[in-house]
Amino acid sequence: MNGFLVIDKPSGMTSHDVVAKIRKRLGTKRVGHAGTLDPMATGVLVIGVGNATKLMQYIVDGSKSYEATIALGAATHTDDMEGDLVFTADPKVLLEVTEDQIRTQLAKNLGTIMQKPSSVSAIKIDGKAAHQRVREGEVVDLPAREVTISRLDVRSIEYTEQAILVRIHVDCSAGTYIRSIARDLGESLSVGGHLTALRRTLVSPFDLSEAGSIDDAPLIDTAVGIARVLPIRTLDFEEMNEISFGRSVSANPDNQIYAAISPSQSFAALLENKESGGKVAAAPKLVAVQE
Repeated sequence: MNGFLVIDKPSGMTSHDVVAKIRKRLGTKRVGHAGTLDPMATGVLVIGVGNATKLMQYIVDGSKSYEATIALGAATHTDDMEGDLVFTADPKVLLEVTEDQIRTQLAKNLGTIMQKPSSVSAIKIDGKAAHQRVREGEVVDLPAREVTISRLDVRSIEYTEQAILVRIHVDCSAGTYIRSIARDLGESLSVGGHLTALRRTLVSPFDLSEAGSIDDAPLIDTAVGIARVLPIRTLDFEEMNEISFGRSVSANPDNQIYAAISPSQSFAALLENKESGGKVAAAPKLVAVQE
């Protein structure tokens, strides 16, 4: 059994919880996910099954889209509502924050920026995820890294007695932390900020419209799914025999990595051009099946 599942992850479950349930549903241990979602978050979680698990890095690298709610007026140690409060703004100061100030500060996130990840991210430090270290009582300070936010729309701004709720839509590169946007907005306005809701609507090229539940999401064949991400070339039987022994075949049309499809239309390999002895040929970067 090989392919991709697009799951609409419910709140309260870890990405690993979803993988465990899919393993049980399909009766296979060869299951992995692309792009961790926090337990409080919902939305698109792409699951790889069988040979598709070897291709998850190409899904992880795709652009993402989110709908999120930021609560201004308090900060937490996790930058979301599940963390402990570390700061609460004076209500009078909070009331002085204007919609124009909020929009101006959020607009500073647009483009390619240096963003400091949340200390409870899935980024690994010496083999252990940052969020695990924080839960064990360590103080984690991750360096800023380059991300790109191509779109940041303010959906609404609502003033309540205890907070200002800012609902946003974000299109961004892989590695962008929406919690960091909430934290940075709160810090820039000196009132604190944290995330109270997060829904991922896109892990390019898979979007929420095709997502299903853990129990009924349909399996997308590996060849069909990877064709959305990488250019495709179909191999003949002689070429299939060559790559089964790890040998090269004729060069790809350009220097991109190509997904090779077998004569029976199943995913066979990833092929990458290599130069040897003055000649260029497509060498198997990964071989998935032998036919």
